[in-house]
Amino acid sequence: MVQKVLLDACGWAAVIDSGMNIDTEIGRVFGPAQLVLLDSVKEEIEQLNHQRPRNKNLLLPLLEKKTEPIEALDADSSHPDDQLVSLATELRIPVLTVDVDLKRRLYELGIPILEVTQNQRLQLVDSL
Repeated sequence: MVQKVLLDACGWAAVIDSGMNIDTEIGRVFGPAQLVLLDSVKEEIEQLNHQRPRNKNLLLPLLEKKTEPIEALDADSSHPDDQLVSLATELRIPVLTVDVDLKRRLYELGIPILEVTQNQRLQLVDSL
């Protein structure tokens, strides 16, 4: 079975900035896996991309290629973090993020958190 992993905007930025091979790393942690992307997070990544220097772009074509879209459960909440928490809780799937506040919320709910380490690897968070 393929493990779905929700992607957060800062998680994608950390992956790109690290220069890691996302396929190798996510496969090492989970085996077969698929990154899934909320529209609100995609918009956040696009906005973030516009704010960065050209030589630090977030490789939007790669983002399109590596992710599949997923619908938010709660259309009432437009905040990406709220949508991520809601979806991760409902589907019991991990979230790739380096956002401290989001990690705390997920951790308190018992949702697996995947983060980018300093040595260009992905790891599941054991504790905060």
